[in-house]
Amino acid sequence: MILKYNSIFFLILITCFSFLGFSQNDTSTFKAQFALGINSPSANGFVNNFEAKSINFPSINLGIQYMFKPKLGAKLDFGYNRFSNLNNTPEFKVNYTRLNAQLVYDATSVFGFLSQRMCTFIHAGPGYTSVKPLGNYTNNDTLFLNVMAGIDFHYGISDKLSVYFDTSYVLGLGKDFNPISSGFGSFNGNMLAFTIGASISLSGCYYCGE
Repeated sequence: MILKYNSIFFLILITCFSFLGFSQNDTSTFKAQFALGINSPSANGFVNNFEAKSINFPSINLGIQYMFKPKLGAKLDFGYNRFSNLNNTPEFKVNYTRLNAQLVYDATSVFGFLSQRMCTFIHAGPGYTSVKPLGNYTNNDTLFLNVMAGIDFHYGISDKLSVYFDTSYVLGLGKDFNPISSGFGSFNGNMLAFTIGASISLSGCYYCGE
């Protein structure tokens, strides 16, 4: 499993440098992004008697974003999340990872009252989720498709660097599973995540409107 995700990171990096080679002379913005935060999985994603904490740490997001038009772009991002059982419920821990391809829309003009250094992006798109329970349930892996949507608020520190806050919701498209045949400790529900991160511009100018 570790080798699998190392391969994903390597693929993202190769894609990043490939785009960079073609994008340094244009005005589009190409960014590398990383963020850290918390997550909250939906209660209906578990079998009976299993329940996760409402707030869990960590949520880690890594991604690359390319704006091929002033207001429209796309990004590929990888997310890792960990959540565990609520007190007085069966003990478990779950690794929830996802890979999403999303469209990105620059909605800064909608929030015209914000500082000129601030940008707002709406993102949404399909992806793939891998759920791996830990402890006594390591064989109960779950795989399913997802659809993710969220909004970012960026604040420009310099032409090349900004910090941002992201709120995202991941809708799981997994089918209901039978705990007898599929195993306890699985999860096929939705997830809400809040992260704070940094966005590094690799080509063009970062600030919206410039």
